Amino acid sequence: MVIRYPAVAGMFYPSDPHELIELIEYCYLHELGPGSLPTGGVFRKPIGLVCPHAGYIYSGPVAAHSYKALSSRVDGKITVVILGPNHTGLGSGVSTMKGIWRTPLGDVKTDDEFIDRLWRNCDILDLDESAHLREHSIEVQLPFLQHLSMLHPVDFKIVPISMMMQDYETAIEVGHSIAKVSMELDRRVVIIASTDFSHYEPQDIASKKDALAIRAILNMDERELYTTVVNNNITMCGYGPTMAMIRAMKELGAGDVRLLAYATSGDITKDYSSVVGYASLIVE
Repeated sequence: MVIRYPAVAGMFYPSDPHELIELIEYCYLHELGPGSLPTGGVFRKPIGLVCPHAGYIYSGPVAAHSYKALSSRVDGKITVVILGPNHTGLGSGVSTMKGIWRTPLGDVKTDDEFIDRLWRNCDILDLDESAHLREHSIEVQLPFLQHLSMLHPVDFKIVPISMMMQDYETAIEVGHSIAKVSMELDRRVVIIASTDFSHYEPQDIASKKDALAIRAILNMDERELYTTVVNNNITMCGYGPTMAMIRAMKELGAGDVRLLAYATSGDITKDYSSVVGYASLIVE
């Protein structure tokens, strides 16, 4: 079985498991975080999340809002589809992989049955490990999921999908395929779109641009999100994964979206001259 070893442990988050748990819990309790640790819950319907993927000291408190909301909505066996942008340029345009993803907190298994059916039914999706080996956008979500499992009886398996191609048509096809396989296999699914928002803009410009993209997500309008990002030159790295998540969630019956948190790296560093935007949203 393929083991995908951590690429950014010791950089985006601590490589020591005890330090990692301490930092995750710090993110929950941070002034920009939700203010309390995850609670137990019961799975009732598919959940979609938009969640950032920067270093935990920067985006962790915002990410914690997504996982706090998730914790009260899951129990038992859950398949987590994690869609992330491909920052490295390695591998196929859209790819998944089977195997074990290792982090300092242990191993996370992939849902191989889901992956087999997905890549066979989605023409644009390849089975390609190379796209995942150095990519951080999926990896950084895993310790939060593992920490949640330590606190409550939740057993996560993942379906990692790396998207270098983020055009509208690709995202719609990927989202449709995720929903189709979820229903065919009767999976209890959570779909995470891993993305940061504006990159390296002054705070006032970044927040205004990000508000436009967030509005499109709140409208659950994939086309609006795509045209908004393109027409306003919004450097949101995971707009394709976000469009795919929205499409999948709509086909799975979701109709409600809420913004859980928005902040920038400037809110952490207090340097507002060049910031990265982070947002957490939930779709259900």
